[in-house]
Amino acid sequence: MKYKDYYETLGLQRSATSSEIKTAYRKLARKYHPDVNKQAGTEERFKEVAEAYQVLKDDEKRAAYDRMGSDWQNGQDFQPPPNWNEGYEFRGRGRESQSTADFSDLFAEMFGQAAAAGHGRQREMHAAGEDHHAKVVIALEDAYRGAQRAISLQMPVVDAQGHATLQSRTLNVAIPKGVAAGQRLRLAGQGGAGLGQGPAGDLYLEIAFQDHALFHVDGRDVSLNLPVAPWEIALGAQVTVPTPDSSAEMTIPPGSTSGRRLRLKGKGIPGNPAGDLYVILNIVLPPADSDSAKTAYEAMRQAFAFDPRAHFYG
Repeated sequence: MKYKDYYETLGLQRSATSSEIKTAYRKLARKYHPDVNKQAGTEERFKEVAEAYQVLKDDEKRAAYDRMGSDWQNGQDFQPPPNWNEGYEFRGRGRESQSTADFSDLFAEMFGQAAAAGHGRQREMHAAGEDHHAKVVIALEDAYRGAQRAISLQMPVVDAQGHATLQSRTLNVAIPKGVAAGQRLRLAGQGGAGLGQGPAGDLYLEIAFQDHALFHVDGRDVSLNLPVAPWEIALGAQVTVPTPDSSAEMTIPPGSTSGRRLRLKGKGIPGNPAGDLYVILNIVLPPADSDSAKTAYEAMRQAFAFDPRAHFYG
């Protein structure tokens, strides 16, 4: 998708105050409103101005947008990095009144899920605080063992001059054993403050996993590419396989093939039921970097009447 510079669209500096954003929008909205301006391209320009204002008028969306940085050029291909919103605390609310489908792919990609993730508990009449939510990224090992972690969160606040800044806080969070990606942890009373004697809202932490050098996660199942020697896959072998919390013994059946998936039942993320660990066999050839190694490879060539491309050409 293409990056859109919302500040440029409204003719503003990135340091603009809330009142300056509102003033710029009203001026441009009057100028490009289709009922007033009948020139070609006016309606599209009006939509661009409205889109920019929808983001920059909202303190949370603006702060999240600013986190993407100012290095992108208008119209440049852009993709938010994975877990771009990690540790970013949003106020809980219902779905936006205007569908994100009415906005650009950039807006929908960055804010579509966040806007819908709030619980939207309509408790204002009871003066209760809003629920908040945030995404946190943890190590896969924490899901296997459980852990106590210090989680840092940032939330936008507006100062007396109308500038949005990020305010940080750190919480000690118990990561339960068996937590899965996408699962939300509820921290009671850690959301927005209530009004008067109203109770505080809750904070919901959505769990995601850090990329792992060895393991890939799919739900509660975990997979691993295991290097094996040619003789292990041909003759069978007993090997030790790493798991996110320890290791396990596994039998490679004789006559296996590269790419074969072997299942270690219950060795995935703990749960009821637990996931499985899938081991994918990956043949690694020893290098022919010595005379004895070359002799061994030559002996193999003489011993086998084997053409790896016998069926390749049909």
